[in-house]
Amino acid sequence: MSLYAKHLKTVTERFDQALADTGYESALIYAGQPRVAFLDDNPAPYKVNPLFKYWVPVLESPKSAIFYRKGSGKPTVYLFQARDFWHSQAKIPAEDWQQHVELKIIDDLSKLTDDLGDELAASAFIGEDFAQPVSDWNVKARNPQDLIDHLHFTRAIKTEWEIQNLREANHLAAKAHIAAKEAFFAGKSELAIYSDYLAAIDARETQMPYNSIVALNDHSAILHYDVYDVVPPRESLSFLIDAGALYKGYCADITRSYAREPGFYADLVAAMDAAQQELLDEIKPGVNYYDLHVSMHLKIARILEQFEFITIDAQSAYDKGITSAFMPHGLGHFIGLQVHDVGGFLKSAEGDSYERSQRHPFLRLLRDIEVGQVFTIEPGLYVVDQLLEDFAGSADINWKKVDELRPYGGVRIEDSIVVGEQGNNENLTRDAFKALGAE
Repeated sequence: MSLYAKHLKTVTERFDQALADTGYESALIYAGQPRVAFLDDNPAPYKVNPLFKYWVPVLESPKSAIFYRKGSGKPTVYLFQARDFWHSQAKIPAEDWQQHVELKIIDDLSKLTDDLGDELAASAFIGEDFAQPVSDWNVKARNPQDLIDHLHFTRAIKTEWEIQNLREANHLAAKAHIAAKEAFFAGKSELAIYSDYLAAIDARETQMPYNSIVALNDHSAILHYDVYDVVPPRESLSFLIDAGALYKGYCADITRSYAREPGFYADLVAAMDAAQQELLDEIKPGVNYYDLHVSMHLKIARILEQFEFITIDAQSAYDKGITSAFMPHGLGHFIGLQVHDVGGFLKSAEGDSYERSQRHPFLRLLRDIEVGQVFTIEPGLYVVDQLLEDFAGSADINWKKVDELRPYGGVRIEDSIVVGEQGNNENLTRDAFKALGAE
């Protein structure tokens, strides 16, 4: 049995249980369709419904849908191919998945509703329904939260097919990261670096899983920086790149930081890299991800102490909240069909949830670690003046050292991890770089 066939079996079993537990006979998963700009006919880039590509690796066929009847074991894929002389059709190559589904090509959505007949009224609809005729379909429920919670909870555990796709996505992203690193050391602008990134893997910007961060110097202190200066700075001191890739709908999310010259910032990057790898050794089934996040903060505190950013001890810096000013975001997040994959707050398939941490409100993952989960580990340290305002004038912070880091912005290192038995984990990111002879 192929990896995809095994994956599909798991997906059908998960949907069978979810539908049974929530009282639905069937599900209709709509791929979605582009939205046009206000007062215009120009559509925004289309992004497929993640629960659609959970079933089949089709990313660029809007208005398609999947119908699955509980217990049937086989989905029907309604692949939409419009009769349209204005645009080219989505290219759907012959692949293994087509052998395991009932595939129906349609050029009008009325053919889907006519084919399903009365079964539509018993179905739970999952997807966007902002446009007609989808918004008028007579379905039993639209995006029922109990069903969605059930599906989101279970898909945190990845199948081997999913993990293989994540390996390939990381390989693509690592290849592009190498090209970006070379462009940085060649003195190129942020936009030129990103152009080299995309060219390395023959990708368009709209095919990236998220807005890439390509930040030179102090721009790396802007956590979601995506402006891309077209002119190189007078002097490129540092480079932070947070960028990924897609493979069969699965996401890579990699961050690396580089110093142009040896010295203070290069030493800080090395210290962060060492701390990140120490965190990787703490990942074991049964550990709560929140505890990993706290461990990361204590490691950041020790780096702050080591590099004399603070005048107090590491534990006191954490207790006083100083580490959150230098490291405001969460340690990481689930990753898979989405960059920030879902289910991070769910306690069970029934929808019980953890409350967002008041101490660490931007942490996206509070679940216990389980074999088969895939998540990122991304500690960072930045000069963010807005956050440091809360400690203005504090003698606990060495402000001269903060000023020394300010031109460099900050540092972040990010890998994606597959949880194995008893700490036998797979680092998708570092393995990809090693396979390319780059790490």
